[in-house]
Amino acid sequence: MKIRKSSLCDLPQLMPIFEEARRTIAALGINQWQNGYPSEDVIKADIENGESYAVEDSGAIVASFAMILSGEPDYDKIYDGAWKSGNDGESYLAIHRVAIRVASRGKGISAKIMEFAEAHARENGKNALRIDTHEGNVVMRRMLEKQGFSHCGTIYLKSGDARVAYEKLI
Repeated sequence: MKIRKSSLCDLPQLMPIFEEARRTIAALGINQWQNGYPSEDVIKADIENGESYAVEDSGAIVASFAMILSGEPDYDKIYDGAWKSGNDGESYLAIHRVAIRVASRGKGISAKIMEFAEAHARENGKNALRIDTHEGNVVMRRMLEKQGFSHCGTIYLKSGDARVAYEKLI
């Protein structure tokens, strides 16, 4: 298994992974990632900003995620809790848009993604990882807790939608 930065030529392999993830989330009865999010334009922007990563297994892309080193404005305010690392927007790496192909789930890919993100954060002088998800996304929440993340409170997206916020000190 190999993790590398995504390129625009990866889009034909990446977008079906996000479509599978949308269907999986919809099957949980929650509205996260519905209505075409993340769109191809969002993923293109991640790639162009150098923030999109692909996980390859046997030459095929089986997962995608984004890492943001420059802070996440949606994380500036947290409610019903507090960030473990404080409110310094420069101290953490944010992880977004984690999607794993259905046929590749259960192979430890999410753990590899989190290990990769932790190493990348350390290399860039960050002391924490942050991520958010829908309250009803129990699969993601269970994975985060298994990987050592702590539930810190609630954040609100620009859309006004609430998300449960997690952080792991490193």
